[in-house]
Amino acid sequence: MGSSNLRHPQPVNNKYIFALVDCNNFYVSCERVFAPKLQGRPVVVLSNNDGCIIARSNEAKALGIAMGTPFFKAARFLSRHGVTVFSSNYPLYGDMSWRVMTTIKKLEPDVEVYSIDEAFIRLPHSAILDLPEYGRRIRNIVRQHTGIPVSIGFGPTKTLAKIANRFAKKEDKYQGVCDLSSTSAQPFLGRCPVGDVWGIGRQSSDKLQKQGITSALDLLKRDDGWIRRRLTVRGLRTVMELRGISCIELEKAGPSKSIASSKSFGYQVKSLNELREATATYVTQAAVKLRLQRSLAGCLQIYLRTNRFSRTQPYYAAGETIKLPEATADTALLIKLALQGLEKIYRPGLRYQKTGVVLSRLSPAQRRQLSLFADPQKNRDKLMSALDLINARWGRFTIQHGVAGFAKPWQHRQDRKSPAYTTQWADLPIVRASGQL
Repeated sequence: MGSSNLRHPQPVNNKYIFALVDCNNFYVSCERVFAPKLQGRPVVVLSNNDGCIIARSNEAKALGIAMGTPFFKAARFLSRHGVTVFSSNYPLYGDMSWRVMTTIKKLEPDVEVYSIDEAFIRLPHSAILDLPEYGRRIRNIVRQHTGIPVSIGFGPTKTLAKIANRFAKKEDKYQGVCDLSSTSAQPFLGRCPVGDVWGIGRQSSDKLQKQGITSALDLLKRDDGWIRRRLTVRGLRTVMELRGISCIELEKAGPSKSIASSKSFGYQVKSLNELREATATYVTQAAVKLRLQRSLAGCLQIYLRTNRFSRTQPYYAAGETIKLPEATADTALLIKLALQGLEKIYRPGLRYQKTGVVLSRLSPAQRRQLSLFADPQKNRDKLMSALDLINARWGRFTIQHGVAGFAKPWQHRQDRKSPAYTTQWADLPIVRASGQL
């Protein structure tokens, strides 16, 4: 009897309506904010090292450009059709995301930032009588404050809000807002492929389609026992959400449980000195994130990889995990330990494609546990704070440790990167007034 809670998801009280706010073609929209002439024209954004296409405007989608297409294969096609191509500009996208989420949080108190371009809102069930109108108001305010277009879906559960958002984005008749909170969801579920249901992964989708379940509505009609046997309790929770029974609560953001920093190199690196520069750079970036969330790291992992698709050398991947004697956020100490780990896993003669670091076993900085003979390092804490303040104001590499290098020729390629319009003083857009009324 006591195990019944493990067999059946426990529904949350349906006193609320959920909304999913999703930025439209987010990376492309960020680029268009600062290049309005690109409105209505095909635009794509590339992954790290300008490898493949990871974002497309609607006009680019209409040309048949597929997500994930390698850039070298599509380059001629893109040029022939006048497609504007950008390298990924993550500092810009991160800052624009912060502006969108901050705007949403000023409108509603209960917000879960789900990803860089998505946020859930929880509303009291009876607070707003006209949800579509309220959704249009949110869209207008976000567009006015940030320049980013969004689509909004309302539903009695987070899963149905996700599906509503899908229709708000894809079908023009909804004008960017779709409400499933006060209407039958079944007609919409019948047109929603089962693989597009939030919580149904690719393997589960393939398994369900072999059983003749191709839509969300097909899944909804199966009995609980059948679902639980094939999709476990987690799958049953998803189906209950499709039925309008809320089982997934709003989650407020907390500190990250681990922090990673890595990128593929712009070319294959053989030199240990360049690997040391890259490792020190990535440790520095991870340590800044660590201090921003006021945490300390108790464990550091360093790893190296060659190109697994190379035909001229064997694939090599190795990592070294270092447990810190005391949790810390001191960049210099973390760099020192990471470079010691790098020495252990480096193999001369190989050409490396990627290195990276992961900080884990994170704990709150205010609960630092020292050993009996530890130096509190108060001056080091003040030094780290001073470095962070300077780099936040003047750019993240204004002051850095010398081992991280200066030219950084190994950095990933960004041949088509737009300026850092919102995060670098030198890249701020310049507006000129004509003086004419």
